[in-house]
Amino acid sequence: MLVLVAPGQGAQTPGFLTPWLELPGAADRVAAWSDAIGLDLAHYGTKADADEIRDTAVAQPLLVAAGLLSAAELGSRSAFGAVAGHSVGEITAAAYAGVLSDADALAFVRTRGLAMAEASAVAPTGMAAVLGGDRDTVVAHLDKLGLTPANINGAGQIVAAGTEAQIEALVAEKPEGSMKVVPLRVAGAFHTHHMAPAVATLEEAAKALTPADPELTYVSNKDGLTVATGADVVARLVGQVANPVRWDLCMEAFAELGVTGIIELCPGGTLTGLAKRALKGVPTVALKTPDDLAKAAELVAGHGA
Repeated sequence: MLVLVAPGQGAQTPGFLTPWLELPGAADRVAAWSDAIGLDLAHYGTKADADEIRDTAVAQPLLVAAGLLSAAELGSRSAFGAVAGHSVGEITAAAYAGVLSDADALAFVRTRGLAMAEASAVAPTGMAAVLGGDRDTVVAHLDKLGLTPANINGAGQIVAAGTEAQIEALVAEKPEGSMKVVPLRVAGAFHTHHMAPAVATLEEAAKALTPADPELTYVSNKDGLTVATGADVVARLVGQVANPVRWDLCMEAFAELGVTGIIELCPGGTLTGLAKRALKGVPTVALKTPDDLAKAAELVAGHGA
C-alpha cells in the first residue's frame, strides 16, 4: 500500500520551485496556470522572499501548483493505493485522485487563498506548534487559553491557533509536559472560527465545480475517514478551512490500510517527518527537488509499477 501525501501551508521556502521549472514542459504549464488564475507562480516560486510567499493568497496556489508539478513526474497512479493532503494540500490530493481537474483545483485554491487572507485581516491572529506532551493535556491547556487545536498532527505535535495575544500567552505558559512552543510563520488562525467568512465564499465557488468520484482511496483530513464521492470531497474542502485538521487520524487510517510506503509531494519534508515518528519503519520519500524523483521511482517500482 503506497500512499501519496501533499503538504500544507508553511512548507514553502524561497526559491523552492526553481529546479522544478527546469523539467521539460514545466515552465509552460506553470505559465498557463499563472495566466488562468492571475498570479505569477513562477516569480513567487523562484524570486520572491519569505515574507512575500508567506502571504496566504500567494502561498496556497503556489503549493498546489508545486504539488501538481511534482505529481506529474511520478508517472502512472496505478502504484498508489491511497492519497491524502494536509490543509490546502487536500486540494492537491483531490486533483491527483481525479476529483478535480488541475485547472479547477488551481481556480478553487486561488479563491481559497484570497478568502482566507481576507478573513485573516479582520483581526491579528496566528498559530504556534506545541511539541511534546500528552494530547489531552495539551488540548485542555489550549482550551483554557481560548485557543483552538487547529492541527492535531500526531507524533507529539499539535498546532494551536487564535489571536496574537492568545498565542503570546501560550508561549509564556506552555502546556505541562510539552517540550516547547514554536510560533509559526503563517498569516492567520487557520482551521478555526476566525476563517468562517471564507467558508461562505468557498460554498459559492464550489457551485462552479463538477467533481468526479475519487479514483484512489481518498483519506479526509477532517476525520481520517475514506471519502467515496466527489461531492463529499468538495463539501469537506469547503468546510475544512474553519475546522481542525486531524492528521493524526489520517496516519492511523494509513496504518489500518496497511501502508508500506509514503511519498510526499513538493515541497516535501513535513509530512514524511511526522510519518517517521508515528509510522516507524514505513519507507518514505519527500520530493524536495527533482533529484528526489529517483528515490521515489525506486519506491514506486517496489510496489509493482
